[in-house]
Amino acid sequence: MHRTSFADMHCSIGQSLERVGEWWTPLIVRDIYLGLHRFDDIVENLGISRNLLTRRFETLVIDGIVERRVYQERPLRHEYHLTEAGHELVPVLMALMAWGDKWATPAGGPPVRLVHQECGAEFTPEVCCSACGKPVTTGDVAALPGPGAAFGPGTRVLARRSGIAPGEL
Repeated sequence: MHRTSFADMHCSIGQSLERVGEWWTPLIVRDIYLGLHRFDDIVENLGISRNLLTRRFETLVIDGIVERRVYQERPLRHEYHLTEAGHELVPVLMALMAWGDKWATPAGGPPVRLVHQECGAEFTPEVCCSACGKPVTTGDVAALPGPGAAFGPGTRVLARRSGIAPGEL
C-alpha cells in the first residue's frame, strides 16, 4: 500500500506526519527510547522485516530524528539513538499511549506504566499550557492563524473561515 505524501501540506501536523506518520515509525522511536539501540533487537522486538526497518532508519536519519553510531568496526555495526528532535517526539508518543490506554486498551490492561523519576509518582501524560501549566482540553483552546498561516493545502478552508483572503498571506 502506497502512503500519501503530505510534503506539500501547509500544516505542522501534515509536515510532522510526513516525517513520523508511517505506521512503524512511532514503534521504532519507542523501542529506541526504551533502550533498544541495535538493529537485530528492534527487528526481533517488532517483528518487522529487515528491509523495511532499513528503509525506515534511512528516512529517520535523513529527517534528523535518529542518528547512527558505530559500535563495532569489523564487521561494521551501528547502534541507533534518538537525536534532540527524536527525544522531543517521545512525549507526543506518551500522550498517544495515554489515549490508547484509555480508549484502546490491550487485553489485560495497559502494558506500560510511566513513573516520573523526579518525584517517583506513576503518571498519565497530559497536554498542559506552556504559560500557566494547567492541563488543556479541546474546549479550552482557540486556534488562531499563526505567522506561517497560508492559503494552501491543509489550511485553505480554515483560512477562508478565518476571513483570510488567498493573497493576504
